[in-house]
Amino acid sequence: MTSISTDKKICWVIKIGSALLTGNGQGLAVDALDHWVEQIAKLKAMDYDIVIVSSGSVAEGMTRLGLQQRPTALHQLQAAAAIGQAGLIQAYETRFKKFDLLTAQILLVHDDLSSRTRYLNARQTLQSLLDSNVIPIVNENDTVATDEIRFGDNDTLAGQVANLVDAERLVILTDQQGVFTKDPRKHRDATLIQECDVNDKTLDAAASGSSGNLGRGGMSTKIKAARLAARSGADTVITDGLTNNVIIRLANNECLGTRLSSIDSPISQRKQWLSGSLASCGQLIIDQGAEKKLLESGSSLLPIGVTGVNGEFSRGDLVSCVSTDGREVARGLTNYSSEEANKIVGQASDQLSALLGYGGDEELIHRDNLVLV
Repeated sequence: MTSISTDKKICWVIKIGSALLTGNGQGLAVDALDHWVEQIAKLKAMDYDIVIVSSGSVAEGMTRLGLQQRPTALHQLQAAAAIGQAGLIQAYETRFKKFDLLTAQILLVHDDLSSRTRYLNARQTLQSLLDSNVIPIVNENDTVATDEIRFGDNDTLAGQVANLVDAERLVILTDQQGVFTKDPRKHRDATLIQECDVNDKTLDAAASGSSGNLGRGGMSTKIKAARLAARSGADTVITDGLTNNVIIRLANNECLGTRLSSIDSPISQRKQWLSGSLASCGQLIIDQGAEKKLLESGSSLLPIGVTGVNGEFSRGDLVSCVSTDGREVARGLTNYSSEEANKIVGQASDQLSALLGYGGDEELIHRDNLVLV
């Protein structure tokens, strides 16, 4: 094996799933955790920046409470998360301390990243920690999350964190070898996809299926995370976290698991934020002509290409651009409220002043505030 070398500082985001961290619900997998920490310490010695996105707080809390089944009541889930998070961060802190490395706890919900101001604050905080040679340990704040309180969201969160820190690579350590052409648990002829364009639609069919009792995201959310990470230029490796020396071997460019990358150029931080925001305030239904222009020409969205408006929103809110058959094509910041949009849909831009009673923007969403999804 060749030694790891780098001419510039490399940033990796490493996401570790619940099943791995808790030994499928049997308590923290201390031997595996020791192994990952040791490998990450070696990368830090080679001047890598590392951010860890760690699941496991609810699963660890379940173990400490002696629960055999994941609670269904929200307050019980939040209580388990609160108990488990303390043990989880302590486990990381004590292990990294052996290598004279500091860690920091970062707890987020997706609302933190939906707000542009909070998004930028999170980016600045993470960068400050990395500049101080600290390893941020990021987890979803399950003690306050409501409908976001599912383990699969940490895959999506990992993709967003890769955007936040401009990572070169997102490594998703899971209990599976990677992405297969079919579910290997059901099909003996399933083969591992070693490398693929992240936007290849065949990945979606290959990733269908459940994920087990602890993790709820499954392979589909990992692919979604890879697509998010690709927006800032990061490639993603999805691989078995229990593979011997897996992190070091990946750093040495060994082919493990499934590598997903994109030939598309990275997009701006502003558009990364738009693409990663989960909740939109409403919908603009667009016709086929508008869809084609958005997809092929990178155009702004004009009122004449909109056939309908759903929901209530204000100027500057995030809205989805949806095709007539219900597919989200793009999302962006609207120049008009829903009330105003209803007055001008289907109309030419030179008619807007007469319809509204005042002069406004020609576009419903300007191309600089719009991103394809």
